[in-house]
Amino acid sequence: MTDQAVAKNKVVYITYSILDERGAVVEQRDMPIGYVHGCNSGIFEQVEEALAGHKAGDKVEVSLPPEQGFGPHDPSLAFTDDIENVPEEFRYVGAEVELQSENGEARMFRVSIIEDGKLTVDAITPSPVKPSPSSWMW
Repeated sequence: MTDQAVAKNKVVYITYSILDERGAVVEQRDMPIGYVHGCNSGIFEQVEEALAGHKAGDKVEVSLPPEQGFGPHDPSLAFTDDIENVPEEFRYVGAEVELQSENGEARMFRVSIIEDGKLTVDAITPSPVKPSPSSWMW
């Protein structure tokens, strides 16, 4: 382990959890992912700012309102189906699946709810294209 602090142009490896407003984990990465700090690498600016100056092993918590993160939840990008229609490997909350529209457009979704024999997926990030609920398939 190194004592070097997170700073501009340094390669940084992080693990993270993203929690919703209820505290439920919606995404978690236990295997470290790397990025170059301060170099427009796709990490949210507020997260980079919070990591600056920290060292390996530090725990950093950042709260972002939806408009500073992936955007507010869009209910038109949530779809519910009978769980029997869903392949077994996707029958758990947090599972990610790429679905394809009838037009051939692909988009990533995450299983968000399983209850009463139904499974709901939500789009992982907002899209300017609003597909109809029946246009996405497993």
